[in-house]
Amino acid sequence: MQESGNPGTSPDTEELVARAMDGDGDAFGRLYDIYVERVYRHIYYRVSDTDDAEDLTQQVFIKAWQAISRYKKTASPFLAWLLKISHNIVIDFYRARKPEIHTEADVSAGEEADPAHLAEMSLSQQEIRQAIRQLHGDQQQVLLMRYIEDFSYAEIAAALGKSEGAVRVILHRGLAGLRKIMGKARQ
Repeated sequence: MQESGNPGTSPDTEELVARAMDGDGDAFGRLYDIYVERVYRHIYYRVSDTDDAEDLTQQVFIKAWQAISRYKKTASPFLAWLLKISHNIVIDFYRARKPEIHTEADVSAGEEADPAHLAEMSLSQQEIRQAIRQLHGDQQQVLLMRYIEDFSYAEIAAALGKSEGAVRVILHRGLAGLRKIMGKARQ
């Protein structure tokens, strides 16, 4: 039943959402199982700290459970609704505390991995996450939805209440900003 690759809502997921909207905790638990990794990954890309990402992911699902009765099926998938909640929680998280610079490596690998390669890969991932966090909120959101969550332009537009053209412009500006930030970081 898990949605692999396609961020759209499957018929099974639609049934689970409908049951959860009627107060079925087991159905919501199954939705949690389906989406927790993707919500966590989305948040982790924004905060770069495992503990914070886990805490914020739990907050997303608590808020989602509290608001599930008000969920309205739209052109965007259920995951987009969860990511919108996560976006707001991350904004609240950063409002509540000062931005921190993260320097610890956060790549896990087997013992046979080359330490030099791991250090380089970790630095690159860390640089990209920090660069993305420097972009404007809409640019961050669109970049993550497009390249991390693999949403189509139409799904992003529906989720954010924008036209596809506006999403493309935001993405273009976000990528240009990311290139500029990464260029400065490498100088």
